[in-house]
Parts: sequence; structure tokens; C-alpha cells
Amino acid sequence: MLPVAEEYKKLLIVEPAVADSITGDKWNRLHFPHRALLLAGRDLERGGDRQEGRGDRHARAGLRVRPRRREAFKEALAGTGAEIVHEEYAPQATTDFTAPAERLFNALKDKKGRKIIFIIWAGGNPFRIADLKPERYGIEIASGGNILPALAAYKALPGMEGATYYYYEIPQKPDQQVAGRRALQALQGAARFSFTAGGMSAGIAAVEALKKAGGTDSEKLIAAMEGLSFETPKGKMTFRKEDHQAMQSMFHFKVRVDPGIDWAVLTPVREIKPEEMKVPIRNKR
Repeated sequence: MLPVAEEYKKLLIVEPAVADSITGDKWNRLHFPHRALLLAGRDLERGGDRQEGRGDRHARAGLRVRPRRREAFKEALAGTGAEIVHEEYAPQATTDFTAPAERLFNALKDKKGRKIIFIIWAGGNPFRIADLKPERYGIEIASGGNILPALAAYKALPGMEGATYYYYEIPQKPDQQVAGRRALQALQGAARFSFTAGGMSAGIAAVEALKKAGGTDSEKLIAAMEGLSFETPKGKMTFRKEDHQAMQSMFHFKVRVDPGIDWAVLTPVREIKPEEMKVPIRNKR
């Protein structure tokens, strides 16, 4: 869609914008992304460091990470004290994760410091590696937030920590809760999905930009949106002038299991503010 927006000289607000190339080599000034992978990647590490309050080196191993996400994740860990000691990529149709899990365990079990297997996946349920008891080696499992059907798998991992873009119960401020309830009512329950919160935020951004620009002229809208701040169901976002990235808070969570709920509940540990995340400017503006 980026070339289409450029061809017709029309603004494009993308949610979710999960590839770092969107604000890098594929960037153009008509594009305003709402979310980038690097935010979530850095959040998990910073959230974990802050909660632990110590300087241990972290040993990490990854499972089922897509190439662009893998590189962004590595870059996000730079300077945090974490060390990636092994990467494992199981075929998407995998249902038995015994062999990948054993390789991960062997790579981590003799390492010192906090040892974490961070899982990013599509297809299957790699969280079944928890059945192989990584805790016997002092190994933890971590992941990011997700939509509710995917969070069902997290019920096997009470106490697991991670970072998420949004979970419908995490925003603590009354105005954010009101916004979330309005979205829930308007979309008949879909607001519980993280993508819905982002979609609502994109709509709010468009309205605020139109009001500030006084019309739909693309150049005036660009000028209005660069540096624009606006309130969303998850808090304030600001379009960074340099690359139009929507800078925003992320949330460090811990999994809680409620027998009456079909998915794992993500309880808040800490809000990670935009100023804490050194999201790089990748474009060559």
C-alpha cells in the first residue's frame, strides 16, 4: 500500500505496522505507522530488567522468529546486557516440540544469570515446551501479548512475563477505560482484541489531524500530523516528526489464570513510557 499512497498523494495510516522497513527503506512522507516491532521487542527486555532490579546478564534463546522480526529483536536487545545463545526455528506445521525444546534447554541450562526462552510463533502451539519442565534448569518462558484465542495457550504458563501493545484490562486511567468500553460497545466485543484498540487509535488520529489541518489537503495534513499528540484507549500517542512513528506506551505484564475465563489474563506490572524506548530512526529523510 505504500507505493499506492505515494502515487495518489494521499495519506496512509497503517495499524498494525509490524515491519521495521515501513519506517526505514520503504518509508515515505505520506505514511504514518501506528506500531513497530522494535517497540515491543525493547519493552520486554526493559520491563524485565526494571522489575528484577539487578544487573545479571540474561541468557536468551528464541523459537520460531520470522527473519525481519529476528533482526529487530536482536537490535532491541543491544546494550541491555542480554546475550542470545541459541536460535531455534521449527517448521510451521510442527506439533511435537520435544527436539527443538531439548536443543534450547541444552544451550541454556549451564548458563549463569536469568535464562529465558522468548517465543514468537505462528501456527502450532510451541508453549507445549512448558510440559518438558524447563524450570528444572532454571529456565523461564516469555512472549508478547496477543489476541484472545492465542492467549488461551498462555493459561498453561501462570506467572509468565512479557510485554504487550495492548490488553483490554491493562490501561488503568479512567479516561482510557472509558475509551475502551466505548470501543467495546461500538464493535460488539471486538475491542478486547489488540488490533481493535489500534484501529480505534488510528481513527482518532485521523479525526484530530483533520481538525488541526482544517481540511483534507495532503500537505496540510502532513504538517498537522508531524508532532501531533492524541489520546487513545491505551494512552497518549505522538507522531514523531522525523519518521511519523506513533510513539506510545507499552505494557509489561504477568500472566494470571482465571478458571472462569477462556484465555490467560494479562495483569499489569509496569507501563513502559515512550521516552524509555530508544526506537531508532531508520529513514533517510
